[in-house]
Amino acid sequence: MVTVTPAPASADRKPDEPAAAPARPGRRQRIRAGRALYLLLLPGVLYFLVFHYGALFGNVLAFQDYVPFLGLRDSAWVGFTHFERMFGDPLFWSAVGNTVLIALLQLIFFFPAPLALALLLHSIVGDTIRRFVQSVVYLPHFLSWVIVVALFQHMLGGAGVVNGWLADLGVGGIQVIGDPDLYKPLVVAQVIWKECGWATIIFLAALANVDEQMYEAAAIDGASWWRRLWHVTLPAIRPVIILLLVLRLGEFLSIGFEQFFLQRQSVGAEAGEVLDTFVYYTGFAAGDFGYAAAVGLFKGVIGVALIYAANRVAHRFGEQGIYKS
Repeated sequence: MVTVTPAPASADRKPDEPAAAPARPGRRQRIRAGRALYLLLLPGVLYFLVFHYGALFGNVLAFQDYVPFLGLRDSAWVGFTHFERMFGDPLFWSAVGNTVLIALLQLIFFFPAPLALALLLHSIVGDTIRRFVQSVVYLPHFLSWVIVVALFQHMLGGAGVVNGWLADLGVGGIQVIGDPDLYKPLVVAQVIWKECGWATIIFLAALANVDEQMYEAAAIDGASWWRRLWHVTLPAIRPVIILLLVLRLGEFLSIGFEQFFLQRQSVGAEAGEVLDTFVYYTGFAAGDFGYAAAVGLFKGVIGVALIYAANRVAHRFGEQGIYKS
């Protein structure tokens, strides 16, 4: 007969105490274990280091009379001369006014559009119909702005489809493309058509995490669809809405380049110039790199101030925002 003798208890712990947790692997071991994932992450990290953080050193041009043949080292320093010129330049303030107005229109009309579309898609019961609608509304995101602008010109131009229909009906045509008064609503409509479907992805992910039992409890209590939306859905996804709003305010003055560059000539600089096109035409077309860098630095500083202020407001409402202060 074999007698099994229990192993003696460790002198460091009592028999009733649980065994100590295994030691956590060191940093080198974790990096070695996930080296394949780090290699996949490397191109994205290099992109941001080179084209975003590395490009910050170019802001020194804002304080120089930069000449490409002389380089950063030998170009003359002019201090805040470019900023003094910028604040007295009416063309600069015209570009600022156009940028702010378009950004406000996008904030009012474009920012709520993905949320409304996500709520609509979330309310569709059939998975097949929902996936089909999602595929259709996502598709314009993958089109370049060249194609989008060309589509709008073929639809709303002087010889476009809409004017052709109106001519067949005996009604006078409308001139949307090239009209400075309609230019700003037009570019906002283009952004909504192109990017609204893609922007719904984050809202749909947030809606998927809403507890269905809360909807059932609200329905049992007699809450209407509007009441369930106002008291259940929106409070549940409020952190996501505020986070995206903070990020949107941080890019308030960065409304894009290619879309406005393609349509600026049709309406003129007075109506179509924004800060991004102003920097391009001032720096690359006119060769005034120092002045263009000063405008770009001004836009960046305003963006940082806006995102800081919006994050503080988010904290006042009890949300985390993008960072803790």
